[in-house]
Amino acid sequence: MIELEQWIPDINGKWFWIFQVFAVVLLTAVANFFIKRFIVKVSLKLNRTKTRWDNITVEAMTRPLGWILWLIGLSFAADVIYLKTQSPIFTASDMIRDVGVLICIAWFVLAFIRGAEKEFSNYSNNVDAHTAEAISKLLRLTVIITSALVILQTLGFSISGVLAMGGIGGIAIGFAAKDLLANFFGGLIIYLDRPFTIGDWIRSPDRNIEGTVEVIGWRVTMIRNFESQPIYVPNSIFTNIVVENPSRMANRRIYETVGLRYSDLDSMGKIVKEVTAMLMAHEEIDANKTMIVNFNAFSDSSVDFFVYSFTKTTEWVKFHQIKQDVMLKVAQIIEANKAQIAFPTSSLHFENSIVIDQAGN
Repeated sequence: MIELEQWIPDINGKWFWIFQVFAVVLLTAVANFFIKRFIVKVSLKLNRTKTRWDNITVEAMTRPLGWILWLIGLSFAADVIYLKTQSPIFTASDMIRDVGVLICIAWFVLAFIRGAEKEFSNYSNNVDAHTAEAISKLLRLTVIITSALVILQTLGFSISGVLAMGGIGGIAIGFAAKDLLANFFGGLIIYLDRPFTIGDWIRSPDRNIEGTVEVIGWRVTMIRNFESQPIYVPNSIFTNIVVENPSRMANRRIYETVGLRYSDLDSMGKIVKEVTAMLMAHEEIDANKTMIVNFNAFSDSSVDFFVYSFTKTTEWVKFHQIKQDVMLKVAQIIEANKAQIAFPTSSLHFENSIVIDQAGN
Protein backbone atom coordinates (compact mmCIF):
# COMPACT_ATOMS: atom_id res chain seq x y z
CA MET A 1 0.00 0.00 0.00
CA ILE A 2 2.85 2.33 0.79
CA GLU A 3 4.46 1.61 -2.58
CA LEU A 4 1.19 2.50 -4.42
CA GLU A 5 0.89 5.78 -2.52
CA GLN A 6 4.45 6.61 -3.53
CA TRP A 7 3.81 5.68 -7.19
CA ILE A 8 0.66 7.86 -7.65
CA PRO A 9 2.44 11.13 -6.85
CA ASP A 10 5.15 10.03 -9.23
CA ILE A 11 2.50 9.67 -11.94
CA ASN A 12 1.12 13.11 -11.21
CA GLY A 13 4.55 14.63 -11.40
CA LYS A 14 6.95 12.77 -13.63
CA TRP A 15 4.58 11.15 -16.11
CA PHE A 16 1.68 13.59 -16.17
CA TRP A 17 2.79 15.14 -19.47
CA ILE A 18 2.28 11.78 -21.17
CA PHE A 19 -1.36 11.82 -20.16
CA GLN A 20 -1.59 15.40 -21.42
CA VAL A 21 -0.26 14.36 -24.84
CA PHE A 22 -2.62 11.39 -24.92
CA ALA A 23 -5.57 13.62 -24.00
CA VAL A 24 -4.73 16.17 -26.72
CA VAL A 25 -4.47 13.45 -29.41
CA LEU A 26 -7.67 11.80 -28.19
CA LEU A 27 -9.60 15.09 -28.17
CA THR A 28 -8.31 15.85 -31.67
CA ALA A 29 -9.49 12.48 -32.97
CA VAL A 30 -12.90 12.89 -31.30
CA ALA A 31 -13.29 16.44 -32.66
CA ASN A 32 -12.34 15.26 -36.15
CA PHE A 33 -14.87 12.42 -35.95
CA PHE A 34 -17.76 14.66 -34.88
CA ILE A 35 -16.90 17.37 -37.40
CA LYS A 36 -16.95 14.79 -40.22
CA ARG A 37 -20.34 13.56 -39.05
CA PHE A 38 -21.57 17.15 -38.86
CA ILE A 39 -20.35 17.88 -42.41
CA VAL A 40 -22.11 14.77 -43.72
CA LYS A 41 -25.40 15.91 -42.20
CA VAL A 42 -24.94 19.43 -43.52
CA SER A 43 -24.21 18.03 -47.00
CA LEU A 44 -27.44 16.03 -46.96
CA LYS A 45 -29.41 19.18 -46.15
CA LEU A 46 -27.57 21.23 -48.75
CA ASN A 47 -28.50 18.70 -51.45
CA ARG A 48 -32.08 19.92 -51.09
CA THR A 49 -31.22 23.53 -51.93
CA LYS A 50 -31.50 24.94 -55.45
CA THR A 51 -27.94 26.25 -55.67
CA ARG A 52 -24.91 23.99 -55.86
CA TRP A 53 -22.34 26.50 -54.63
CA ASP A 54 -22.90 25.56 -51.00
CA ASN A 55 -22.28 21.89 -51.89
CA ILE A 56 -19.11 22.83 -53.77
CA THR A 57 -17.84 24.81 -50.77
CA VAL A 58 -18.56 22.04 -48.25
CA GLU A 59 -17.06 19.33 -50.48
CA ALA A 60 -13.92 21.43 -51.01
CA MET A 61 -13.36 22.08 -47.29
CA THR A 62 -14.10 18.56 -45.94
CA ARG A 63 -10.66 16.97 -46.25
CA PRO A 64 -8.52 20.12 -45.67
CA LEU A 65 -10.50 20.89 -42.48
CA GLY A 66 -9.74 17.44 -41.07
CA TRP A 67 -6.02 17.89 -41.74
CA ILE A 68 -6.06 21.36 -40.12
CA LEU A 69 -7.57 19.87 -36.96
CA TRP A 70 -4.86 17.23 -36.82
CA LEU A 71 -2.12 19.80 -37.44
CA ILE A 72 -3.35 22.02 -34.62
CA GLY A 73 -3.85 19.10 -32.24
CA LEU A 74 -0.43 17.56 -32.94
CA SER A 75 1.14 21.01 -32.63
CA PHE A 76 -0.28 21.33 -29.07
CA ALA A 77 0.97 17.84 -28.28
CA ALA A 78 4.43 18.74 -29.61
CA ASP A 79 4.47 21.87 -27.41
CA VAL A 80 3.68 19.73 -24.35
CA ILE A 81 6.49 17.33 -25.21
CA TYR A 82 8.94 20.20 -25.80
CA LEU A 83 8.16 21.81 -22.43
CA LYS A 84 9.02 18.54 -20.74
CA THR A 85 11.92 17.22 -22.82
CA GLN A 86 13.37 20.44 -24.35
CA SER A 87 14.17 18.37 -27.46
CA PRO A 88 15.23 20.66 -30.35
CA ILE A 89 13.27 18.63 -32.88
CA PHE A 90 9.99 19.91 -31.42
CA THR A 91 10.92 23.58 -31.87
CA ALA A 92 9.86 23.30 -35.51
CA SER A 93 6.29 22.31 -34.62
CA ASP A 94 4.92 25.85 -34.97
CA MET A 95 6.51 26.30 -38.39
CA ILE A 96 5.28 22.89 -39.57
CA ARG A 97 1.79 23.78 -38.33
CA ASP A 98 1.78 27.12 -40.13
CA VAL A 99 3.05 25.59 -43.39
CA GLY A 100 0.54 22.75 -43.10
CA VAL A 101 -2.34 25.16 -42.55
CA LEU A 102 -1.27 27.21 -45.59
CA ILE A 103 -1.14 24.03 -47.69
CA CYS A 104 -4.61 23.05 -46.48
CA ILE A 105 -6.00 26.50 -47.34
CA ALA A 106 -4.47 26.25 -50.82
CA TRP A 107 -5.92 22.73 -51.07
CA PHE A 108 -9.38 24.09 -50.24
CA VAL A 109 -9.12 26.90 -52.82
CA LEU A 110 -7.90 24.51 -55.55
CA ALA A 111 -10.73 22.08 -54.79
CA PHE A 112 -13.25 24.93 -54.88
CA ILE A 113 -11.91 26.07 -58.28
CA ARG A 114 -12.21 22.53 -59.66
CA GLY A 115 -15.76 22.31 -58.36
CA ALA A 116 -16.62 25.67 -59.90
CA GLU A 117 -15.14 24.55 -63.23
CA LYS A 118 -17.27 21.42 -63.16
CA GLU A 119 -20.33 23.49 -62.23
CA PHE A 120 -19.86 25.89 -65.15
CA SER A 121 -19.01 23.10 -67.59
CA ASN A 122 -21.90 20.77 -66.78
CA TYR A 123 -24.70 22.99 -65.53
CA SER A 124 -24.21 26.46 -66.99
CA ASN A 125 -25.39 27.34 -70.49
CA ASN A 126 -23.72 30.75 -70.47
CA VAL A 127 -20.08 29.59 -70.17
CA ASP A 128 -18.25 27.43 -72.68
CA ALA A 129 -16.65 24.34 -71.15
CA HIS A 130 -13.25 25.10 -72.66
CA THR A 131 -13.31 28.68 -71.40
CA ALA A 132 -14.14 27.43 -67.92
CA GLU A 133 -11.25 24.96 -68.16
CA ALA A 134 -8.80 27.65 -69.28
CA ILE A 135 -9.80 30.09 -66.52
CA SER A 136 -9.66 27.25 -63.99
CA LYS A 137 -6.12 26.34 -65.01
CA LEU A 138 -4.97 29.95 -64.76
CA LEU A 139 -6.56 30.38 -61.31
CA ARG A 140 -5.02 27.14 -60.05
CA LEU A 141 -1.60 28.18 -61.32
CA THR A 142 -2.01 31.54 -59.56
CA VAL A 143 -3.01 29.88 -56.29
CA ILE A 144 -0.06 27.46 -56.44
CA ILE A 145 2.48 30.23 -57.12
CA THR A 146 1.03 32.49 -54.41
CA SER A 147 0.95 29.65 -51.89
CA ALA A 148 4.53 28.71 -52.68
CA LEU A 149 5.70 32.31 -52.09
CA VAL A 150 3.82 32.60 -48.78
CA ILE A 151 5.21 29.25 -47.62
CA LEU A 152 8.74 30.37 -48.51
CA GLN A 153 8.19 33.54 -46.48
CA THR A 154 6.91 31.44 -43.56
CA LEU A 155 10.02 29.26 -43.75
CA GLY A 156 12.20 32.34 -43.44
CA PHE A 157 13.17 32.95 -47.03
CA SER A 158 13.07 36.48 -48.43
CA ILE A 159 10.35 36.80 -51.07
CA SER A 160 12.05 39.86 -52.57
CA GLY A 161 15.20 37.81 -53.14
CA VAL A 162 13.19 34.94 -54.59
CA LEU A 163 11.32 37.31 -56.91
CA ALA A 164 14.57 38.95 -58.01
CA MET A 165 16.11 35.59 -58.77
CA GLY A 166 12.88 34.54 -60.44
CA GLY A 167 12.96 37.63 -62.65
CA ILE A 168 16.51 36.97 -63.81
CA GLY A 169 15.77 33.28 -64.21
CA GLY A 170 12.53 34.10 -66.01
CA ILE A 171 14.38 36.14 -68.62
CA ALA A 172 16.84 33.30 -69.21
CA ILE A 173 14.07 30.72 -69.33
CA GLY A 174 12.06 32.98 -71.64
CA PHE A 175 14.86 33.07 -74.20
CA ALA A 176 15.50 29.35 -73.88
CA ALA A 177 11.84 28.33 -74.02
CA LYS A 178 10.29 30.99 -76.26
CA ASP A 179 8.63 28.33 -78.43
CA LEU A 180 7.14 26.68 -75.37
CA LEU A 181 5.80 30.04 -74.15
CA ALA A 182 4.46 30.85 -77.63
CA ASN A 183 2.57 27.54 -77.64
CA PHE A 184 1.29 28.21 -74.12
CA PHE A 185 -0.15 31.61 -75.07
CA GLY A 186 -1.40 30.14 -78.34
CA GLY A 187 -3.36 27.58 -76.32
CA LEU A 188 -4.66 30.37 -74.09
CA ILE A 189 -5.89 32.28 -77.16
CA ILE A 190 -7.64 29.15 -78.45
CA TYR A 191 -9.40 28.74 -75.10
CA LEU A 192 -10.46 32.40 -74.94
CA ASP A 193 -11.33 33.11 -78.60
CA ARG A 194 -12.76 29.61 -79.26
CA PRO A 195 -12.13 29.42 -83.04
CA PHE A 196 -12.80 25.70 -82.57
CA THR A 197 -13.62 23.25 -79.81
CA ILE A 198 -13.18 19.53 -79.28
CA GLY A 199 -15.22 17.61 -81.85
CA ASP A 200 -15.11 20.34 -84.53
CA TRP A 201 -13.99 19.58 -88.07
CA ILE A 202 -11.44 22.22 -89.06
CA ARG A 203 -9.11 22.87 -91.97
CA SER A 204 -6.52 25.45 -92.95
CA PRO A 205 -5.98 26.64 -96.52
CA ASP A 206 -2.53 27.89 -95.44
CA ARG A 207 -1.30 24.52 -94.19
CA ASN A 208 -2.11 20.92 -95.01
CA ILE A 209 -4.23 20.59 -91.87
CA GLU A 210 -7.71 19.08 -91.90
CA GLY A 211 -9.54 16.80 -89.52
CA THR A 212 -11.50 16.56 -86.28
CA VAL A 213 -10.17 18.20 -83.11
CA GLU A 214 -9.74 15.63 -80.35
CA VAL A 215 -7.47 17.29 -77.75
CA ILE A 216 -6.64 20.95 -77.06
CA GLY A 217 -3.60 21.03 -74.81
CA TRP A 218 -1.48 23.88 -73.51
CA ARG A 219 1.34 23.05 -75.95
CA VAL A 220 -0.19 21.16 -78.88
CA THR A 221 -3.61 20.45 -80.35
CA MET A 222 -4.29 16.94 -81.61
CA ILE A 223 -6.32 16.67 -84.82
CA ARG A 224 -7.33 13.34 -86.36
CA ASN A 225 -7.48 13.50 -90.15
CA PHE A 226 -9.87 11.56 -92.37
CA GLU A 227 -7.36 8.73 -92.69
CA SER A 228 -7.66 8.32 -88.90
CA GLN A 229 -4.10 9.56 -88.40
CA PRO A 230 -3.36 11.92 -85.48
CA ILE A 231 -1.82 15.29 -86.34
CA TYR A 232 -0.11 17.19 -83.50
CA VAL A 233 -0.09 20.92 -84.23
CA PRO A 234 1.79 23.41 -81.97
CA ASN A 235 -0.69 25.97 -80.68
CA SER A 236 1.44 28.92 -81.79
CA ILE A 237 0.73 27.99 -85.43
CA PHE A 238 -2.97 28.79 -85.01
CA THR A 239 -2.10 32.44 -84.29
CA ASN A 240 -0.52 32.82 -87.74
CA ILE A 241 -2.78 30.83 -90.08
CA VAL A 242 -6.35 31.00 -91.34
CA VAL A 243 -8.55 28.31 -89.82
CA GLU A 244 -11.85 27.29 -91.38
CA ASN A 245 -14.44 25.63 -89.17
CA PRO A 246 -17.02 23.85 -91.36
CA SER A 247 -18.61 22.35 -88.25
CA ARG A 248 -20.16 25.73 -87.49
CA MET A 249 -21.87 26.09 -90.85
CA ALA A 250 -25.58 26.86 -90.63
CA ASN A 251 -26.20 25.20 -94.02
CA ARG A 252 -24.40 23.39 -96.83
CA ARG A 253 -24.47 24.73 -100.36
CA ILE A 254 -25.53 23.02 -103.57
CA TYR A 255 -23.95 24.76 -106.55
CA GLU A 256 -24.10 22.86 -109.84
CA THR A 257 -24.15 23.81 -113.50
CA VAL A 258 -26.33 21.80 -115.92
CA GLY A 259 -26.02 22.03 -119.71
CA LEU A 260 -28.80 21.46 -122.26
CA ARG A 261 -28.48 20.92 -125.98
CA TYR A 262 -28.75 24.01 -128.18
CA SER A 263 -31.80 22.42 -129.77
CA ASP A 264 -33.52 22.51 -126.36
CA LEU A 265 -33.04 26.23 -125.85
CA ASP A 266 -36.79 26.85 -126.24
CA SER A 267 -37.44 24.65 -123.18
CA MET A 268 -34.93 26.49 -120.95
CA GLY A 269 -37.44 28.92 -119.39
CA LYS A 270 -39.90 26.20 -118.43
CA ILE A 271 -37.19 23.91 -117.05
CA VAL A 272 -35.76 26.72 -114.89
CA LYS A 273 -39.21 27.49 -113.45
CA GLU A 274 -39.93 23.83 -112.65
CA VAL A 275 -36.54 23.32 -111.03
CA THR A 276 -37.13 26.42 -108.90
CA ALA A 277 -40.56 25.12 -107.85
CA MET A 278 -39.03 21.73 -107.02
CA LEU A 279 -36.41 23.34 -104.76
CA MET A 280 -39.03 25.51 -103.03
CA ALA A 281 -41.12 22.43 -102.26
CA HIS A 282 -38.19 20.22 -101.22
CA GLU A 283 -38.37 19.55 -97.47
CA GLU A 284 -34.57 19.41 -97.06
CA ILE A 285 -33.83 22.68 -98.89
CA ASP A 286 -33.84 25.88 -96.83
CA ALA A 287 -36.19 28.22 -98.71
CA ASN A 288 -35.17 31.14 -96.46
CA LYS A 289 -31.64 31.13 -97.83
CA THR A 290 -30.48 32.35 -101.22
CA MET A 291 -31.96 30.23 -103.99
CA ILE A 292 -31.07 30.85 -107.65
CA VAL A 293 -31.90 28.85 -110.76
CA ASN A 294 -31.01 30.82 -113.90
CA PHE A 295 -29.89 30.45 -117.49
CA ASN A 296 -26.22 31.23 -117.21
CA ALA A 297 -24.11 30.82 -120.37
CA PHE A 298 -23.76 29.78 -123.98
CA SER A 299 -21.06 27.17 -123.82
CA ASP A 300 -19.25 25.40 -126.64
CA SER A 301 -21.58 22.39 -126.69
CA SER A 302 -24.45 23.42 -124.44
CA VAL A 303 -26.64 26.14 -123.04
CA ASP A 304 -26.11 26.17 -119.26
CA PHE A 305 -28.21 26.98 -116.24
CA PHE A 306 -27.03 26.74 -112.66
CA VAL A 307 -28.66 25.55 -109.44
CA TYR A 308 -27.71 27.45 -106.28
CA SER A 309 -29.37 26.57 -102.97
CA PHE A 310 -28.68 25.53 -99.38
CA THR A 311 -29.64 22.40 -97.47
CA LYS A 312 -31.02 22.51 -93.96
CA THR A 313 -28.53 19.93 -92.73
CA THR A 314 -24.80 20.40 -92.24
CA GLU A 315 -24.10 16.69 -91.86
CA TRP A 316 -21.69 15.60 -94.59
CA VAL A 317 -23.26 12.23 -95.47
CA LYS A 318 -26.85 13.47 -95.35
CA PHE A 319 -25.92 16.50 -97.48
CA HIS A 320 -24.71 14.28 -100.30
CA GLN A 321 -27.89 12.21 -100.13
CA ILE A 322 -29.97 15.40 -100.47
CA LYS A 323 -27.79 16.68 -103.28
CA GLN A 324 -28.20 13.38 -105.13
CA ASP A 325 -31.97 13.58 -104.78
CA VAL A 326 -32.01 17.16 -106.07
CA MET A 327 -29.86 16.37 -109.12
CA LEU A 328 -31.94 13.31 -110.00
CA LYS A 329 -35.11 15.41 -109.84
CA VAL A 330 -33.47 18.02 -112.08
CA ALA A 331 -32.72 15.26 -114.59
CA GLN A 332 -36.35 14.07 -114.41
CA ILE A 333 -37.62 17.62 -115.08
CA ILE A 334 -35.34 17.89 -118.11
CA GLU A 335 -36.53 14.56 -119.44
CA ALA A 336 -40.19 15.44 -118.81
CA ASN A 337 -39.74 18.50 -121.02
CA LYS A 338 -38.35 16.30 -123.80
CA ALA A 339 -34.92 17.88 -123.48
CA GLN A 340 -31.58 16.26 -122.94
CA ILE A 341 -28.47 17.02 -120.92
CA ALA A 342 -25.76 18.01 -123.36
CA PHE A 343 -22.38 16.40 -123.80
CA PRO A 344 -19.44 17.65 -125.89
CA THR A 345 -20.20 17.39 -129.61
CA SER A 346 -18.67 18.77 -132.83
CA SER A 347 -20.34 19.70 -136.13
CA LEU A 348 -18.48 19.77 -139.47
CA HIS A 349 -19.62 22.22 -142.14
CA PHE A 350 -18.35 21.78 -145.75
CA GLU A 351 -18.08 24.80 -147.98
CA ASN A 352 -19.08 22.83 -151.12
CA SER A 353 -21.75 20.20 -151.15
CA ILE A 354 -20.68 16.61 -151.74
CA VAL A 355 -22.99 14.38 -153.73
CA ILE A 356 -22.99 10.75 -152.72
CA ASP A 357 -24.01 8.28 -155.38
CA GLN A 358 -26.07 5.67 -153.62
CA ALA A 359 -25.52 3.32 -156.56
CA GLY A 360 -21.84 3.37 -155.90
CA ASN A 361 -20.93 5.41 -159.06
